[in-house]
Amino acid sequence: MSKPDSASPVKIYFLGGLGEIGRNCMVIEQNDQLLMIDCGLMFPDADMHGIDLVLPDFTWLRENAGRVVGCVATHGHEDHVGALQYLLRELSFPIYGSAVTLGLARNRIEEAGLLGKTELIVVKDGERRMIGVFDVEFIPVTHSVPHAHAIVLHTPQGVIVHSGDFKLDLTPVDGRRTDLARLGAIASTEGVRLLLADSTNSEEHGHAPSETAVGAVLRRLFAEQAGRRIITASFASHLHRIQQIADAAIANGRIVATLGLSIKKNVRMGRDLGILHIPDASLIDIEDADKYPPEKLCILSTGSQGEPMSALSLLARGENRWVKITDQDTVILSSHAIPGNESNVNRVIEGLLRLGVDVIHSGIADVHATGHAQAEELKTYLSIVRPEFYVPIHGEYRHLVANSKLGVIMGVDRQNVLLCEDGDVLELSSEGLAPAGRIPAGYLYVDGIVGDVGQGVLRDRKVLAEEGVVVVVVTVDITSGKVLVGPEIITRGWVYAPEAEDLLDEACERIADAVESALAKGERNVDALERDVRKAAGKFVNERTKRRPMIVPVVMEA
Repeated sequence: MSKPDSASPVKIYFLGGLGEIGRNCMVIEQNDQLLMIDCGLMFPDADMHGIDLVLPDFTWLRENAGRVVGCVATHGHEDHVGALQYLLRELSFPIYGSAVTLGLARNRIEEAGLLGKTELIVVKDGERRMIGVFDVEFIPVTHSVPHAHAIVLHTPQGVIVHSGDFKLDLTPVDGRRTDLARLGAIASTEGVRLLLADSTNSEEHGHAPSETAVGAVLRRLFAEQAGRRIITASFASHLHRIQQIADAAIANGRIVATLGLSIKKNVRMGRDLGILHIPDASLIDIEDADKYPPEKLCILSTGSQGEPMSALSLLARGENRWVKITDQDTVILSSHAIPGNESNVNRVIEGLLRLGVDVIHSGIADVHATGHAQAEELKTYLSIVRPEFYVPIHGEYRHLVANSKLGVIMGVDRQNVLLCEDGDVLELSSEGLAPAGRIPAGYLYVDGIVGDVGQGVLRDRKVLAEEGVVVVVVTVDITSGKVLVGPEIITRGWVYAPEAEDLLDEACERIADAVESALAKGERNVDALERDVRKAAGKFVNERTKRRPMIVPVVMEA
C-alpha cells in the first residue's frame, strides 16, 4: 500500500443514506475542493403526512457552493440521482456518469428546466479522469439498472473505494459483470485504504439470485397465462427486467405496449442506447392497444410502488383513460416494495383483486431479484478489496451494523470498522481514519415546492391526523369585560358534533367560566385570553375523552 502524504488529509462528509433507505449523498474533500458522490431522494414514511419526497439537507453544500467541482453519479435510481434537480436550483456543477445514468437523471432535470445549470459528462467503463483535483476511476458493477459504477478515488491518502449499489451476478442479462479483477488489481498494487460499501442486503444470508433467473420464471408465467391479457409493473429504470418481460411476451406471440410516461421515456432511451432490443413490429403505443385482441397484449406499466397517481394505481381504481381492467386480466408485479411503500402496494393489490384480476407478485412467484449484494457477496467483495478501513453505507442502521460485522469477519481490524450516521465527518490522514465533526444533515421535505414544510408543520399534521382539531370562538367586549357571543365550538376528528351536543354544551360552559373569570380579574389582552381558552378547553377535552386534539382558540373583540 502506498504511503499517504501527511500534508494532504482527505475528508468524507455524509449527507444522507446512513440510517435510512434512500437520500444517498456524500462528499469527498481534497485540497479544499469538494466532489459529491450521488444526490438522491427518499420516499416519505407513513407518518410524514402530505409529504411528497424527502431530500438531503443542502445547507452545508450551499455554504460551500464555490468549492463544489462536480457530482459523480453511481447509477440512475431516484435514491441516488433524484435530488439533483432540487440542488441545481441553488448550485451549478457538472454531473458525471454512464450514458444510462445521465439519461435517467436528465429526464427529471429537464422537466425542472435546469439543464442550463449543469453539464452532463458521459464516462465509460474503466475510464479514469481528473475532476478538479480528484483522480476518479469508474469501475463497472452489476445492479438492477444498467451501467452502474463503483467509484475509485486515487487520493494523497491512498485509494478510497465507493462500491455504489451492486451485486455479484455471474449471469447478468447484458453480460456486464462487476469488475472484481480490476478491484483485485488495485488491492494488490496500490492497496485500498478505505472501502465504503452498500449495506442494503447485509442481513440476508447467501447470494442474491441472478437477474436471468427471473426471465425463466416470466417465460413460464406468460405461457401459463395464454388467453389472458397480461399487465406487468416494474421499476421504469429496470431496463433489464423490461427486456426480459418483452422477450417473454414476444416469445408467446404478444405485442408490447407501454403505459405511463416514465416507462415510455425509458424504453425509448434504452432502445436509442442499444440496451433494449425490442423489434419495432412488437412495440406499439398504448393508444393502439384496442386494435389487438387482449390475449395478444402485454402492457408494461408504471406504478410498482403503488404511487397514487401512477398508471397501475389508476387501473386499480378503474380510472385509467387507456385501459379498463377486467376479470380476464393478469397483473404481474415484478418488484419488491421499497420500505415505507408497503401499504401503498398492498392497497393497489387489494383494488386489483376486487376487480377480479389475477395478481402475481414476489410472494407468489420468483418474479423479482434484488439488485443488492447479500452477505456472502459482501464477504467475497471484502476478501478481494482487503481494505485497511471499512465504513458501511446505504441502509438502515441495522443494515450498517450487520455489514460492519461482515467486515470484522473478513479480517478488517475491529477498531478500523467505523459505524457512521448522516451528518458525520471523517478525516483520512497518515494517522488513520477518525471522526472530524458534524454537519447539518436533517430532512428537507418536499410538499409541492421545496422547503415549505418543517418539523413543526409535520407535528401539527400528525396531531390533526390522529387526534383531530377543536376550534373555540369567543367574542368579548374588552371595555365592559363581558362575553358577548359564544363560546362556539367547531370540531373535526375529535367528536362528531351532532351526536355529542351535551358534551359540547358542557365544554362551552367550562370555557365561558374561564374567560369570564379572566375578564373579572382585569385581563384585557386578547393573546392572554386565547391562552386561557386553550388551557380550559384542553383540560376539559383531556379529562372527558382522554384525547389531545389540536386546540385553536379565537378571541374576537366586539
